[in-house]
Amino acid sequence: MTHTPHIMVGMSGGVDSSVAALLLQQQGYDISGVFMKNWEDFDATSPCPAAIDAVDAARVCDILDIPFEGINFARQYREQVFSHFLAEYQAGRTPNPDILCNTEIKFSAFLDHALAQGADRIATGHYARIDEVNGRFRLLKAIDRNKDQSYFLHGLNQQQLSRALFPLGALQKHAVRQLALAAGFANHAKKDSTGICFIGEKHFTEFLGRYLPAQPGDMRSPEGEYLGAHHGLMYHTIGQRKGLGIGGRRGDSGQPWFVAGKNLATNTLIVAQGEGHPLLFANSLVTGTLHWISGQAPTLPLQATAKIRYRQDDQPCTLHQLDNGAVWMEFSVPQRAVTPGQSVVIYNGDDCLGGGVILASDHPLDQENFCALRRGAPASSAAMNILPTTQAMSARR
Repeated sequence: MTHTPHIMVGMSGGVDSSVAALLLQQQGYDISGVFMKNWEDFDATSPCPAAIDAVDAARVCDILDIPFEGINFARQYREQVFSHFLAEYQAGRTPNPDILCNTEIKFSAFLDHALAQGADRIATGHYARIDEVNGRFRLLKAIDRNKDQSYFLHGLNQQQLSRALFPLGALQKHAVRQLALAAGFANHAKKDSTGICFIGEKHFTEFLGRYLPAQPGDMRSPEGEYLGAHHGLMYHTIGQRKGLGIGGRRGDSGQPWFVAGKNLATNTLIVAQGEGHPLLFANSLVTGTLHWISGQAPTLPLQATAKIRYRQDDQPCTLHQLDNGAVWMEFSVPQRAVTPGQSVVIYNGDDCLGGGVILASDHPLDQENFCALRRGAPASSAAMNILPTTQAMSARR
């Protein structure tokens, strides 16, 4: 008797995972749906709380006539994702918990649950592709470049990819919505989720303030001029423009102000005026030990392309191995708003090779950390994004 593979689909309540389940069913697989509850707090003011998402997911499974269950991974999420999220913000960095959620929850806890229940593979509504070449699995960009999510999946390994399916990888988003409409899914026009996975569209400042005490401090120019007060360094990220509250000032150019750096030692936010200000750019960065999807690190130096943020165009770069296990990446053109704590993801054309977390850059305000790592300081204990004092910056000028 021929075995029909059982695919357990992670159902978020959105249109993408719904159509992923639809397509797999049409391909003849034995399908079941799972809604993952990763966050316990219920916020009645949220435009799309988890309870509504769960109902939307269940309705789709009803239409498809497939089994549906809800699984609570909130404990694993707090221990493996949210605790890291808080620690990074407390250290002055800007983490990306959605990446860790994929590696630790969706393709670890969920995958383990699925296999324990007898499923052959799991599937999600991510926009990416998987192929196998000579026994090795590759993660490829989606055909719809505007929706490609390989950046968020770069931490997956061979075992995870071998058990995963991304049915939407070859589709355009508009085609996915058309399929959902034709299938009678009420969520066919549902707005895509935005923001951090467990926060969604909640007010970030208010949310973070529940867990970390805010420490107001000075906001100063690179020359040390006082420009106002900030409510807490954790609320700001490199390159940020909105929310600084710097109004028009007599004699200045009238150009907007941007976050250029953070001085944790003095709790000072450094801001620079003008989108093209030199302090907003860096030529190279250092990342910790890189994760390689193939399971085998290539020989360095290596010429490749990389993204330091989601939806950025691929940037040509050269990777160099450092003695401390870290990797030094030189870019062909200066990169704007290189942010410690964010991920840099490596590509060779459509092939996502892997990536790692940015530790420091050669940005003028981060030179001490960058140089220490280049000299061989342990990457795991390097003081990341602890910038020199305003006085020191002025002295170097």
